[in-house]
Amino acid sequence: RSKITSNSESAARSPCGRCGHRYRFDSHAMTHVVTEACINCKYTDCVDVCPVDCFKEGPNFLTIDPDECIDCAVCIPECPVNAIFAEEDLPKDQLHMTEINADLARSPVFKTLTKSKPPLPEADEWADKTGKLPELKR
Repeated sequence: RSKITSNSESAARSPCGRCGHRYRFDSHAMTHVVTEACINCKYTDCVDVCPVDCFKEGPNFLTIDPDECIDCAVCIPECPVNAIFAEEDLPKDQLHMTEINADLARSPVFKTLTKSKPPLPEADEWADKTGKLPELKR
């Protein structure tokens, strides 16, 4: 599959879509957010449709790198557990995940994922569970 190359330097100069004054990649502007629903599931259907390499993989969670995401939203309908939201559409009980995603995207533990892979072995058992944040491995 061909990938679009993001130009982080020019994208970083783009005004924030939320406030218009800050730059897009500061701490307050995240494009898309992976929520707690992904914890202990790690389905990667989203990775195959992403036109850039913005997904990063940790031990039991995927995150979106805000410096790479081009805000296309093609990943949202691909997630079988509905774990991906545009930041402005995040459920109130998941607002904390914006900062967690940004932090994990910078973590050396989380590596760029460019191809889908099988979900975690117990993904189906965890798919409908809520309150999974204590399970997140960083």
